[in-house]
Amino acid sequence: MAIKYKVIQKAQPGVAGGGVKKFYASIVKDGVVTVEELAKEIEKFSSLSEPDIQSVIIALENVIQQKLADSKTVKLQRLGTFYPSLNSEGRDTEEAVDARAIKSVSVIYRPGARIQATLKEAGLKKVK
Repeated sequence: MAIKYKVIQKAQPGVAGGGVKKFYASIVKDGVVTVEELAKEIEKFSSLSEPDIQSVIIALENVIQQKLADSKTVKLQRLGTFYPSLNSEGRDTEEAVDARAIKSVSVIYRPGARIQATLKEAGLKKVK
């Protein structure tokens, strides 16, 4: 198990003509895992059937959506924490800040300690 990365060259942000270009490591995404595939894997460690596991995952997704929409933080033990976040424009007075000042709403995910440890221990593999 290793996290794959490649090397890419990037220009200096905000500098006309690109400025000094440097090389950076960039993650290589190696496919997508679906709910169905996760359910098959989880079934190996559980007494639940694959369809039951899929149902639970979908229900969990629905409940997380509802809780985040209610401004709740969702803490899933070792999996990690999800919480809603806002990005807004600055205004001169408190009264001037209303819903129109909000540019975007998003979700922030903070992985649990075990997930962070697994990523640190996974190792790295440079690919072309």
